[in-house]
Amino acid sequence: MKQKVKATVVSQKELVKGIFDLWIKTDLAKEAHCGQFIGVYTKDSSKLLPRPISICEVSDDFDALRLVYRVTAENSGTDLISKLNAGDEVEIIGILGNGYIFTDIFGESLEKSMDSNVVLLGGGIGIPPMLQAAKELSAHGIKPTVIVGYRDSNMFLNQDLTRYGTLLIASEDGSVGTKGNVMNVVDKLDKKPDIIMACGPMPMLRAIKNYAEAECEKGHEVSAFISLEERMACGVGACLGCVAKTKNVDEHSHVNNTRICTDGPVFDAKEVEI
Repeated sequence: MKQKVKATVVSQKELVKGIFDLWIKTDLAKEAHCGQFIGVYTKDSSKLLPRPISICEVSDDFDALRLVYRVTAENSGTDLISKLNAGDEVEIIGILGNGYIFTDIFGESLEKSMDSNVVLLGGGIGIPPMLQAAKELSAHGIKPTVIVGYRDSNMFLNQDLTRYGTLLIASEDGSVGTKGNVMNVVDKLDKKPDIIMACGPMPMLRAIKNYAEAECEKGHEVSAFISLEERMACGVGACLGCVAKTKNVDEHSHVNNTRICTDGPVFDAKEVEI
């Protein structure tokens, strides 16, 4: 159930320029899973709507949430959030959205999927959700291959990700890992993915959807689950401000659209047109 509550800032630091790492203490952590997000309010009365931020990690005690986010502009909502210090109170709403639901991805028994090659793909600020996904998979005995893409050598969360899977890196300028993007690394894998879980910019998600469709046409079934990044207003499905085209008719709007904030942000790539 969605709740608007007050959380307490545990810590905040800047990982690399413009990317902040925020831990907040909240009972909502008990309900959080990989791929979901929360809305974070600022104290600026001119910014009434919360800023949607993906859940990067849930604490081992299930009493705190880690949010790793990018500051979009000076005096923006995320800029104001980046000024929070340990001990500050912050209002949040959550837990929001549908994340990576393992029973949908693997079926009722995860043990049957132990031999599947599970690959997590994260690009840019789509990297943070992959940490909790890898952490939850690891808790189920599944060690994924995690492929992340950066612009350059200014990496973040790379050390954290190595705790839960095999990490491979791509960079646009070739300064670390494979030069190019995450799909260039996928093409070099010894074993092709059976299951892909991904978050990142739209061109990356389109490439993943096309890759999965092409592999299926070749006779290799690839299931791809993608988290759509979209600007959101209300975050609870009322405003219809964040929609994607889908094969199914939405019960709320009665058209072939789906609300990313409530029906997603994670979708089976076969079900959305991007």
